Amino acid sequence: MDRRRAVRDTYDRIATHFASTREYAWPEVESFLEEAVREGAVGLDLGCGNCRHAQLLADADGIDRVIGLDVSRGLLETGRERAREREFEVSLVQGDAATLPLADGSVDVAVYVATLHHLPTRASRLASLDELARVLASDGRALVSAWSTAHDRFDETEGFDTTVEWTLPGGETVDRFYHIYDPEEFERDLEASDLEIVEWELSSGNCYATVAGGDRVSGAETE
Repeated sequence: MDRRRAVRDTYDRIATHFASTREYAWPEVESFLEEAVREGAVGLDLGCGNCRHAQLLADADGIDRVIGLDVSRGLLETGRERAREREFEVSLVQGDAATLPLADGSVDVAVYVATLHHLPTRASRLASLDELARVLASDGRALVSAWSTAHDRFDETEGFDTTVEWTLPGGETVDRFYHIYDPEEFERDLEASDLEIVEWELSSGNCYATVAGGDRVSGAETE
């Protein structure tokens, strides 16, 4: 089976239970949106899952439209249910993060968290970063995160592929693919992409970077 299809099928299988454990938005996303949103913006939650961050985008002052994109139809259904129950608007799209079905420069602010590390090859991860750069507006911003070797559960110092078990009700376990980035590797992949790093940090065992759309942006600084 194609490895990317296997990732999709895994999340379709665990979607309902997985979504039930993902209630709250991450504080790093909240902080990013306080700085990144402007009037009339189009927001994108890339790898939206149950739309907890799409809800944050929808509630932000200045955002006119929110798109939630995920490869898993099962997760999109949990996002649709959340939007219905909590009365926020989101346009849901099934798609691959490495081939986004969105127009060039159509997104003003994007959240791409806890998804990049599920893409099974470096080529697909770089393609997804290039796609994010393509769809960002010239003055757009995105927050990208990935799990890293800085997390307490890992002893490794270099990036590596692994699987992490998800336990369903009843005790059945399902393996989920992860690429665990080391911080320098995360920065290198961003630099190798069409994105421009504005700033990046480690927080709660994750690498985070605020990025812009590459050479369309001037004056960006790397920290």
